[in-house]
Amino acid sequence: MKLSPRTSPLFTIAHIVLAILFAFFAWLQRNDIDEKIYHNASSLDAALWLAFYLLITVLLIFAIFRTIPRWILILSMIACVVETVMTGPGLIENIVGEEEFTITQVSMSAEDPRVELSREFFGAVIALAGVLFLWFRNGKKATT
Repeated sequence: MKLSPRTSPLFTIAHIVLAILFAFFAWLQRNDIDEKIYHNASSLDAALWLAFYLLITVLLIFAIFRTIPRWILILSMIACVVETVMTGPGLIENIVGEEEFTITQVSMSAEDPRVELSREFFGAVIALAGVLFLWFRNGKKATT
């Protein structure tokens, strides 16, 4: 079975660039299990983020050659929305709380939960943007 690109060269390049970006996001998750960097580091949380970013990476490459089943994209969107709902309160506290808004603190540590929740919120929004890109690229060719 020979695979042939189903998209223009410009979109093929866009898919590859975005796939590299999401692979980089997945690679960054390795820090989330380092107790020297993160207070109360969660291996499960880091593994789930790594898997999700890798899923988007694989889907971006896969979409160059094939249409992605709509149910996979719907589940991915639901996961993104659930994550934004779970982390949104930390972002709101970061923005309107008594302490000054920050994403980085003095270091990239996660001792302040509102900072880590803000980062995860924006990570979920970026992931949702990636999934929406795939959704609109799939167009009406998507299957259920």
